[in-house]
Amino acid sequence: MTLAEISEILDALSIVSPEETDDVPFHSVCSADLMSDVLYYHAPNSLLITGLTQPHVIRTAEIAGIKAIVFVLNKKPDARTIELAQQKKIPLFSTPYCTYTASGKLYEAGLRSLRDA
Repeated sequence: MTLAEISEILDALSIVSPEETDDVPFHSVCSADLMSDVLYYHAPNSLLITGLTQPHVIRTAEIAGIKAIVFVLNKKPDARTIELAQQKKIPLFSTPYCTYTASGKLYEAGLRSLRDA
């Protein structure tokens, strides 16, 4: 699944969109607010759905090989988080949906959890 498809399914607004990541295929998704869970259950070329908008989310994503982040409930990160995401070339999106609904929509579209991928 591509970022464009994910964005459309989640009615997501792009916050940071480095061109280099447009064609990265996503095979799995992780929905978490505990970054320790993300580090434990990570997989390359995966998507993170979270309600956290602080810079440590970007750092965790970089370590875990997460290629894009979707913030739920229309949350927007601050300038420091956006700047770090730009430096690390990690796309950021914001969706109006809650974590449960966003995860369900992607599951319904065929994107599986890290545990099922």
